[in-house]
Amino acid sequence: MFTHPEIWSFASNWYRLLDIHAPLESYKPLLSENVDLVFPEATLKGFDGYANWYNKVIEIFFDEQHTLKVADILSQEENSCEIHVVVNWHASIWSPPQARSTKLMMDADQTWTVLRNQDKTLSVSKYLVNFMNYEEGSCKL
Repeated sequence: MFTHPEIWSFASNWYRLLDIHAPLESYKPLLSENVDLVFPEATLKGFDGYANWYNKVIEIFFDEQHTLKVADILSQEENSCEIHVVVNWHASIWSPPQARSTKLMMDADQTWTVLRNQDKTLSVSKYLVNFMNYEEGSCKL
């Protein structure tokens, strides 16, 4: 069985890695082999799909801060569970030659399917961004 603390820890670590723009290889153990990722701007498959997306976004966003607000288990089976995630995301974006950066501020509502691997570690097999609630004054994606 999955527990709330282990799911919270897993999701928190995911966002910590995004905040520090961790090396791409840090995500390899966190993604199942045939992971499906559905972002507002792209639908991706597998680690290679994630790698292409990640390498682009870390060149766009900086001063990122993800604050996990919700990581609730919706349903679970022996080796998988579906979770509801809400993360507050603040980031800066600079588009040359603009004189100033813009701020992105939002809550992102997501649904993940998480697997328990044979070695007992967790990995994401489906990552779906359901919708985003922008804060007042935020730029839009």
